[in-house]
Amino acid sequence: MKIPFVDLKAQYHSIKNDIDTAIQNVISETAFIKGKYVQTFEQDYADSYGVTHCISCANGTDAIYITLKALGIGQGDEVITVANTWISTSETISQTGAKPVFVDIHPDFYTIDVTKIEEKITAKTRAIIPVHLFGQPVEMDAIKDLCERYNLFLVEDCAQAHFAEWKEKRVGTMGIAGTFSFFPGKNLGAYGDAGAIVTNDDEFAINARMYANHGALIKHQHQIEGINSRLDGLQAAILSTKLPHILDWSQSRLENALKYNELLGSIDGIAIPKIHDDVKHVFHLYVVRVKNRSNLQTYLKENGIASGIHYPTPLPFLQAYSYLGHTASDFPVADEYSSQILSLPMYPELSTEMIEYTCSKIKAYLNN
Repeated sequence: MKIPFVDLKAQYHSIKNDIDTAIQNVISETAFIKGKYVQTFEQDYADSYGVTHCISCANGTDAIYITLKALGIGQGDEVITVANTWISTSETISQTGAKPVFVDIHPDFYTIDVTKIEEKITAKTRAIIPVHLFGQPVEMDAIKDLCERYNLFLVEDCAQAHFAEWKEKRVGTMGIAGTFSFFPGKNLGAYGDAGAIVTNDDEFAINARMYANHGALIKHQHQIEGINSRLDGLQAAILSTKLPHILDWSQSRLENALKYNELLGSIDGIAIPKIHDDVKHVFHLYVVRVKNRSNLQTYLKENGIASGIHYPTPLPFLQAYSYLGHTASDFPVADEYSSQILSLPMYPELSTEMIEYTCSKIKAYLNN
């Protein structure tokens, strides 16, 4: 049996006629940049998410960068984020001129350890960016409290957690802004790069939209210098077509994860994902921990099962951040887990048969 890590073709075929029609409509109308399809998606996403504003942009990395710039974060500032995530979160901090300050991960949930944030706050701290990693929301009450007490901006990185919830509140709605990636492999994915920012703050929305559009809300009327970060019409139409399915797809991901947990939970030598009691997890990734990971990954590949590692090197230990002078003892959990984490196939179309086959191979490997 061949089991891909993600099967984008399966999702396409499930809604093929609608997708093909959406693409053809954009081409027929040559509505490639801005236009009604982008406006429709922004309104649809805002309505579905229960927010006032959705500002679309070119990708999820830009969404974070635009947010930080619109908040006035720059040279001399510090922004706190988590040690284990994709580099977009931290590189955008640096690109504003600010300094990224890393915090270790929670040993059970792999998101930022909220008990270790306050010790990193200084007079230069301007914002905290929690990352709702793998589809699991961060413990937001503690972070909201810190932001209120220290007068910090709260920016939620929701690239892997579309429509996930913390205590029945959707991620991305609990701070000044939430940022999203619609990279093809995301829970809600385009057929190319795409991103968005959501907010209920009118002033911030104007600043973010302006910065993403060359510093102008009206063509040729540039109030500031901005950047060119636009969602194109084709991606907007594709996302609007997929959007009505996202909650069902999220439920399928959760059911697949629970099936994995059921089959792997009694096997020695593997740590399965834990779900926080107060969250609605959307399982962008299903991440386990094992020793001798490379051997298991090779064994799975030999048996037709794809897997991934998210992420092999914690951010503070990358060459890009060597100037910060961090050592393994600064982030002991992230350091320990980096050699153990393994992402198994996870997508809505994953069948019970595929999960059972994957788990049977993992069991055979660990028993031997």
